[in-house]
Order: sequence, then C-alpha cells, then structure tokens
Amino acid sequence: MDILIVGATGTIGSAVVRALGTSHRVIGASRGGALRADLEDPSSLDALFDAVGGLDAVVCCAASGPLTGPDTTDEEMAAGARGKLFGQVALARRAATRLRDHGSITLTGGAVPAGLRGGSLGALINSGLEGYVRHAANELPRGLRINLISPGWVRETLVGLGADPDGGTPAAEVARAYARAVEGAAQGEVFRP
Repeated sequence: MDILIVGATGTIGSAVVRALGTSHRVIGASRGGALRADLEDPSSLDALFDAVGGLDAVVCCAASGPLTGPDTTDEEMAAGARGKLFGQVALARRAATRLRDHGSITLTGGAVPAGLRGGSLGALINSGLEGYVRHAANELPRGLRINLISPGWVRETLVGLGADPDGGTPAAEVARAYARAVEGAAQGEVFRP
C-alpha cells in the first residue's frame, strides 16, 4: 500500500511510520517537513495531495487540542477546534476524492479523563470526531473506509512532560491500533488503545 501519514514526525506519527513502514510505502508529511501539511490551512492539504499522487491510505497523527478554562473566548474555542476537528474533517474529505478504491482514512481523537481541568474543549472535539467518523463511514463512496484512533495518555508524552508515565500507553502499542485500522476491514470504528 501507498500510505500518507500526516504528522509523521511526532511521537505517535513516528511510531506509526515504524509500524507501517516495514510492509508498505510510507510517505510522511508534517507542518515543517519537505512535504508540508497544516491542518489549519486547507490549501496546504490540496497541495499535499497534488504532490503525492495516488494513495491507498491516509493516516492523520497531527491532531492536538489545547486545554481551556472558563475565561476562554469564543474565538479561542473556535481556534482550538480548527485544526484537530475541522482540519481532520478537511483532510478526510480531500482523501475521499483522492484515494484509490477501497482505501482507508484514519483520524486521531483522544480520551479526555473525566474531570480534567481545561478538558472541555478536548472532550467536545473528540466527541465530534467520533460522531463524524461513525456517520461518514456510511457516506463514503467506492468502498472507502474511515476509522478513528482515540488514545489516552501516551507514555512517551508523559515522560516528556515530566509526569508519571505509568498511566500511559507506549507509542508502539498505540501505533499497532493505527496499523489494524489501515490494514484491516474496520469501518466507522473507534479504536481505544
């Protein structure tokens, strides 16, 4: 398979590149890479698809959302949702017109622990992604599939934050969920590694 991974240089993205790169041709893209992809800039997504040509799968590992507080403005809320929610939807919509028949789209959500201070925007975004994927699965043409990976804390991220890594899932384990979504037959599913 020819697989485009957006966010290929991040913690999860680089693990997904390793997991899929042994059996498939992987093309990595990122905000600052040679192949540029910025979820907040739809024109960069169009240019990316024009540059890479025919693909069998698109995986998005580039998504992140900010923590917010009660004093967050409407504009800050909208900006927070722009990349992770609307940017991934824009990526998926473009992939649906560019992938080969029976291709796969895999997006990234997340699990926000209940009661996490500042987690309300993240919960909103992740719930929106789950709803989008479940419904888009019934709307995609040509046998295309779409799924969502919804990891909790990643061990390597916790280490980078100086937090206790015991509650995190290793990036390699999270990457295996992406590989199952791409290589398997799942449609409209949410994987929670």
